[in-house]
Amino acid sequence: MGFADAARAERLLLTDLGITAAELKTDAVVIALVAVADPDLALTGLARIFAATDSPDALRAALRAEQDFRDRLTAVLGVSAGLADHLARHPEDCEVLRGAVSRPDPAELREDMLTAVGAIPADPIGAEDPVACGTEPTAALAAAYRRRLLHLAARDMTGVATVDAVAEELADIAAAVLEAALAVARAELPAKAAPCRLAVLAMGKCGGRELNYASDVDVIFVAEPVKDEDEIAALATASKLAAGLIGVCARSTPEGSIFPIDPNLRPEGRAGPLVRTLASHRAYYERWAKTWEFQALLKARPVAGDMALGQAYADTLGPLVWQAARREHFVEDVQAMRRRVEQSLPASQAGRELKLGPGGLRDIEFAVQLLQLVHGRTDETLRAPATLPALAALAAGGYVGRADAEELGAAYRFLRRTEHLLQLHRLSRTHTLPEDPAVLRRLGRAMRFTDGPNEPWWQSAETVIRPDPAVEFDELWRRHARQVRRLHEKLFYRPLLEAVARLPSEAARLTPAEARARLEALGYVDPAGALRHIDALTAGVSRRAAIQRTLLPVLLGWFANAAEPDAGLLAFRQVSDELGSSPWYLRLLRDETKAAERMARVLASSRYAAGLLLRAPEAVAIFGDDAELFARSLAALRAEMMAAAQRYEDDAEGAVTAVRSVRRRELLRTAAADVLGVNGPTGKALAATAEALTSVTRATVETALAVAIRKISAELRGPLPTRFAVIAMGRFGGHECGYGSDADVLFVHDPLPGYPERQASDAAHAVAVELRRLLALPVPDPALVVDSDLRPEGRQGPLARTLAAYRGYYQRWSAPWEAQALLRAEPVAGDAALGAEFTAMIAEFRYPEGPGAEGITAAAVREIRRIKARMEAERIPRGADRALHVKLGPGGLSDVEWTVQLLQLRHAHALPGLRTTRTGPAMAVAVQAGLLPARDAAALMAAWELAARIRNAIVLVGGRASDMLPARHRELTAVARLLGYPPGDAGQALEEDYRRAARRARTVMEPLFYG
Repeated sequence: MGFADAARAERLLLTDLGITAAELKTDAVVIALVAVADPDLALTGLARIFAATDSPDALRAALRAEQDFRDRLTAVLGVSAGLADHLARHPEDCEVLRGAVSRPDPAELREDMLTAVGAIPADPIGAEDPVACGTEPTAALAAAYRRRLLHLAARDMTGVATVDAVAEELADIAAAVLEAALAVARAELPAKAAPCRLAVLAMGKCGGRELNYASDVDVIFVAEPVKDEDEIAALATASKLAAGLIGVCARSTPEGSIFPIDPNLRPEGRAGPLVRTLASHRAYYERWAKTWEFQALLKARPVAGDMALGQAYADTLGPLVWQAARREHFVEDVQAMRRRVEQSLPASQAGRELKLGPGGLRDIEFAVQLLQLVHGRTDETLRAPATLPALAALAAGGYVGRADAEELGAAYRFLRRTEHLLQLHRLSRTHTLPEDPAVLRRLGRAMRFTDGPNEPWWQSAETVIRPDPAVEFDELWRRHARQVRRLHEKLFYRPLLEAVARLPSEAARLTPAEARARLEALGYVDPAGALRHIDALTAGVSRRAAIQRTLLPVLLGWFANAAEPDAGLLAFRQVSDELGSSPWYLRLLRDETKAAERMARVLASSRYAAGLLLRAPEAVAIFGDDAELFARSLAALRAEMMAAAQRYEDDAEGAVTAVRSVRRRELLRTAAADVLGVNGPTGKALAATAEALTSVTRATVETALAVAIRKISAELRGPLPTRFAVIAMGRFGGHECGYGSDADVLFVHDPLPGYPERQASDAAHAVAVELRRLLALPVPDPALVVDSDLRPEGRQGPLARTLAAYRGYYQRWSAPWEAQALLRAEPVAGDAALGAEFTAMIAEFRYPEGPGAEGITAAAVREIRRIKARMEAERIPRGADRALHVKLGPGGLSDVEWTVQLLQLRHAHALPGLRTTRTGPAMAVAVQAGLLPARDAAALMAAWELAARIRNAIVLVGGRASDMLPARHRELTAVARLLGYPPGDAGQALEEDYRRAARRARTVMEPLFYG
């Protein structure tokens, strides 16, 4: 018969409902019970009502005789244990379901609720300030509220009321409750309270007349003194009334509480006063309000109290809503709103959240409200507070495709119906779809799977029952969620294409001005230029244009989510111009969503990466394969570069050009991985990037050196008369290369037996010159600057020296800073044995053994400190903010590195672990040895890592190296966004974080370094 527990059902039918065994299969009540969403739940509730009523026979007779009454009561009981609880307390309320049942108007609801609290007839209708009377007005109000919910739910569950009408009536019921609760609050005022005018404005779903069965009600209070009364005293009274109203609705009674009142959408939220005057409200919104607060005002509606004052509030503040899109930080605020939506619930709940989850109600509401804010300032037809009317207006105005609006409307109605059913069950707030098959079955049977606009969603008992409503409901819910997610992008961007690409469409198109307004709202700085790019990409009837018209609505959204959407769109057009005729390119973007999204993010975040890609657009293929984004090993790079060079045996320039092409591809790979965050957490990602760039630089230098030696040997018509090695210095030697790093090196050679030293030196000099020339050739791929200025005597000294010459110089002439520079020396190319000999030779200079416990002399320490202070004073550009110079400023890279290097100079002779070219490992050893407190090391490392990441991000964003945090807001924001800071005040947050980290590092550095 449809009951899950047949034995229990039979017992209840026979004993509690008084139905005979012979009537079980034919009784109208039993047939009606079997047809509802949950027959067991309905039977349990009905049995409780029979037990509570004084006239069960009369109730049984009415149910058998009156089909409408029978259908209404059983339909409600089949979904709502909460309303069954109410009817068990008040079985007489079944009467509201008998006879003709129609929708009440707001005035009838208001009178009903005021009567319940005794405010009428003591205060006739029309009195300005109804006052409650009686002993338990709050309990009476709670009962009246549930009685009205019962009346509505019966019409809802039997298809008389559409989901739109249900939401409107729930808001009207809530408004009437607020009026009655205010009457109770007036009755509880002190006798001598100053008179005041108080208006209650509904916000959110109540304000938009799209409320749920179990929802908190968002409100704002506005008050004024009566005539010439004292404003402070009036506001005090108004605050007591507002607090009293909130308390009445939350008060626990035998009937339960009514609903929570949330006043936190008021100016300043919880930190602000509960009640303000109209002038105070206006001053706040004109000076301080954020975009989301104007978005909230879109639904403001006077519902209780002094309606004239409430309407004055709406008339005063309403126009300000439509100016929000012109605000300076509108785009950032919009992005922040989207972020709050996406991050407002745990990932474990997101998949089944009807309200906030992906493809949920908030996605639809946010999209509709944002389009209203953008276009409603010029089109007053869009200024509807409720979601579905606003969506219809957007479609009628051509801002959204009609088919898209219909799909979104159907999804919205489905989700709202589902939400209503979940909340009706216990009359409790919930937005999470359970996984329990029994709940899904109840929902599926209740929904009947009709979701067209304004269609009833109840079907009669004659409807064929589907075999598994739970499965069908789950499939339908997932389909709607997918549609909402897909349409979210299309809703914004498809009309932009129709505005410029002359596409055939039944819907009206955005005008160019409207399209520009939308692009501006989404973050495009040059909307006219963006429209030209869209036009160029989508014009025509070719297959390429058709695919681009499909891709661009999504790509435009991805560009807008990054820091530089205009640059991203321009770069995408340039890449598409180069590769548009290549079938694999459009197929990759069309079929590999991840590849398209990655490319969009990289192009709109990094001019550096975009420039590398534009030099060889075919490299876009790396975005389609996760493995292609991970750095290649040094051995693999060396092998590929050597193979590329060998194809140009007699052409040194061609060989190194091929090597530089490989380097360019690897730089793109590394930059893309950096932008996309595939290398893991911050510290790990920084180390991975540095190691990848160091390996690329080393392989490039190794291969270019082989080519240079081959060329010089050919010119000499014999083998090179000397062994030759390249020693990495600075960041290159420390495996800490950044995107803007040069290759700091020393050139060392050792004449072969039998060759004059002069001949060997000339050959070594020629090799060094040729190496530097080849890597700086003016070809499309980026040059690698080989900097040898750290050599003895700097630019005045010979470019390459013999091993013996280096030893002699360091023994007799070198300054302390040169020993410090040798701490990062590491052989990277050329004769490996010679490199090892050089490393062994410099050990006594970079790890000195002094006369005392410390390796370096006190005089040398003083000299290093003097040079450091001089650098700080002279090398930071005049007029620059020293605190924002990430290399030489206080707490910057040099502070950390010189501190660690001084520890190495002092202690590495005794601690072999300190004999490393790398900053991080050296610091870790210093902590283990007790030379550096762990807390101090953490402060130094935090500042060092952040400064290094900022330097890299500056190059990635702008394509040029700089050691200063950008002064321009847009550039600083782009750098911050690339570093993972969320939209909003990203630039300011980054600057504050760097200043804080640098201050801490400087505090640690000064006693360690300067003593």
